Amino acid sequence: MSKIKAPKGAPFARIIGVGGYRPVRVVPNEVILETIDSSDEWIRSRSGIETRHWANDEETVAAMSIEASGKAIADAGINADQIGAVVVSTVSHFSQTPAVATEIADKLGTNKAAAFDISAGCAGFGYGLTLAKGMIVEGSAEYVLVIGVERLSDLTDLEDRATAFLFGDGAGAVVVGPSEEPHIGPTVWGSEGDKAGTIKQTVPWNEFLPHSRLRSSGGTATGDVSKLPLDSKGEIKFPAITQEGQAVFRWAVFEMAKVAQQALDAAGITPDDLDVFIPHQANERIIDSMVKTLKLPAHVTVARDVRTTGNTSAASIPLAMERLLATGEAKSGDTALVIGFGAGLVYAATVVTLP
Repeated sequence: MSKIKAPKGAPFARIIGVGGYRPVRVVPNEVILETIDSSDEWIRSRSGIETRHWANDEETVAAMSIEASGKAIADAGINADQIGAVVVSTVSHFSQTPAVATEIADKLGTNKAAAFDISAGCAGFGYGLTLAKGMIVEGSAEYVLVIGVERLSDLTDLEDRATAFLFGDGAGAVVVGPSEEPHIGPTVWGSEGDKAGTIKQTVPWNEFLPHSRLRSSGGTATGDVSKLPLDSKGEIKFPAITQEGQAVFRWAVFEMAKVAQQALDAAGITPDDLDVFIPHQANERIIDSMVKTLKLPAHVTVARDVRTTGNTSAASIPLAMERLLATGEAKSGDTALVIGFGAGLVYAATVVTLP
């Protein structure tokens, strides 16, 4: 017989507060067209994107997260020192260690909360939400702060016609707390690593950095540099996000609709029971295709934050959630299906009650 005491947590968990932060600078498609051969009409027809936000020097990953988190904590009606864990999903915090979550936890005024980063691309918010639910039910934290944050403008190749218009910056945060009833459904998540090459960083850091240092010092790079991308001036490009657009589109449209349906089934509801659909804001054509495949009724509100925010990866779902609630398009207590999918290829879907 085990001598270990059984953990005592809450019966269930729910989202009790949400907050978002979008950088001050709004970037229209016209700015993107300065570096690629395209048109505003083409960008809108391919993605639905009209504008996106790009961060300035002061709007760091940590700074944006703190702004969004402060709003989420206030919305939840709790104090920062009640937060037991801080989970940050991001791919654009460039310090390998320590985790940016530790800085955020400290500056928010938590009481030495557990803090860590995760890298799950555009599914990162769903991964973080699932971890938070587990912590609360297990009893290791009463309240968990989940943050999705990106500065993807730092990882955008402005000369790449396929991706230059896609990405934006921002942070979204939610507070997850205890509940007497189930308000976060079972998570359907997974990965398809055999397709990992369809969304990736153009150059690994260990290949980019040695050549970059040598060039900047006037030295001659050794080894094979033929695979390193060069800009229009012949300089080695900073690593950026690249993707095989058609392959990603087909995967998202056909496979992720199946995952979304599995999440509905796991939660024991049908599309008719939904009030809101909040998919990852990657591309409006993908969103439209998923709505059609899932046969969502006309009464279901569909998040389309991608039009003015672009693809903010891990931040896209909480940012879209925050905007729907702020504009009144969705309301507290609504039942929402959320699904994130992206680099890895990874995915996570669940049904939640909106805070």
